[in-house]
Amino acid sequence: MPNIKSAIKRVKVTKAKTLKNSIKKSVLKTTIKKCKEAIATNDASAATVLKSTIETIDKSAAKNILHKNTAARRKSKLAKALNAANKK
Repeated sequence: MPNIKSAIKRVKVTKAKTLKNSIKKSVLKTTIKKCKEAIATNDASAATVLKSTIETIDKSAAKNILHKNTAARRKSKLAKALNAANKK
């Protein structure tokens, strides 16, 4: 445990931010999983689920939870999966 006041605060702030980021990552992963399930089952609402998933991914990228290229790759992969499922 640090002795310096500013270092003590840094530890406290880092713990709080880590907790918030882990919650946001968990929500993101759950949203992506639900989207993949909707696409796999050819659900009629898969397009709307994809739209909300893309919004969640964009928000995560804006808040530096995901890198912007990672966000783009994940969005592209989901859209590609939806298009492939619609063609079948």
